[in-house]
Amino acid sequence: MLKIFFLIVLFIHGMIHILGFLKALQLAEINQLTQNISKPMGMLWLLALVLFLVTALQLISNHDLWWITALAAVILSQVLIILFWQDAKFGTIANIIILLAVIAGYGFWSFENIFNNDVAVSLERSLNNEKTLITEKDIEHLPKPVQKYLTYTGALGKSKPQNVYIEFDAEMYKKPGDKPMKSHSVQYNFYGEYSRLFQMEASKMGIPFRAIHIYKNEKASFQVKVAELFKVVDVKGEELTKAETVTLLNDMCIFAPGSLIDNLLTWSEKDSLTVKVTLTNGKYVVSAMLYFNETGELINFVSDDRSALQDDGTMKQVRWTTPISDYKDFGGRKIPTKGKTIWNYPEGDFTYGVFKLKNIKYNVTKDNL
Repeated sequence: MLKIFFLIVLFIHGMIHILGFLKALQLAEINQLTQNISKPMGMLWLLALVLFLVTALQLISNHDLWWITALAAVILSQVLIILFWQDAKFGTIANIIILLAVIAGYGFWSFENIFNNDVAVSLERSLNNEKTLITEKDIEHLPKPVQKYLTYTGALGKSKPQNVYIEFDAEMYKKPGDKPMKSHSVQYNFYGEYSRLFQMEASKMGIPFRAIHIYKNEKASFQVKVAELFKVVDVKGEELTKAETVTLLNDMCIFAPGSLIDNLLTWSEKDSLTVKVTLTNGKYVVSAMLYFNETGELINFVSDDRSALQDDGTMKQVRWTTPISDYKDFGGRKIPTKGKTIWNYPEGDFTYGVFKLKNIKYNVTKDNL
């Protein structure tokens, strides 16, 4: 909705600039403009029109740097408006609207660059042992249910995951009973030096949201921007880092079973279908219970070491469960494609996310994404 409104503003405001061009070249009688306009000035009015229309085309094609063209158009337009203030002063209103969008566009670009730069650096470092294949010997120390899981998912004979690219759609809920907010996410997980880089785009009532989780160097941060203008969430610290360490462990278990041979993991078999796993990453130690079915599929992940972000900005430790299902083949690896994220509050369970996997790739580089 906002994008359509902005495109309409760009088009109408841009087309108004043709009046100055037509008057300058005496191609039409323009009664709205009472001041004389020279031919060189007329060409500047035409250039402003072109810049606004190019901005609209860049927006339609999702060009990241559309805001630079828009800024040039606004500056030129406003200079012309000031020079011909008597006739053109009301165009300032449209320029203010476009300038606000430019600020938002710059915020979008800079916010996304944080994510993209981290991804680029991590990809450069991540493929030291890409050709190391997982063998029976590599998994013999694991509990029997986990060995069966790695065999079922096709991890044996494949390269040990050094990184994984994950893309999925989701329906997110702010609170029980809310209508879902549809979202699209991409993330990169790295298993040399553990890191998880996650970016989500969503919209509600036409207002865009963008969220970024960054977990690296044993530190985590979480930021959310609304309409690419206002940062409504900016969280970091030890509680968040511990919570994100649990999320990293969850991703290892669900999306990268081959990473479970890592020596930073310790195991305790509870019964033939239940295993406790503990991940130690620096000073952060987190655990989860893994539940399997007879087929060998992991069907649930349960941890008491993750905290939920509350409305007042505090973190509250709550049991976290992620039931998963619908395993499908991705290049010889069976991966669950449906899942839920649930907070098990004392007053009742709250499913805040319903996810559907769209794409997953292992040991990616900048050239094969």
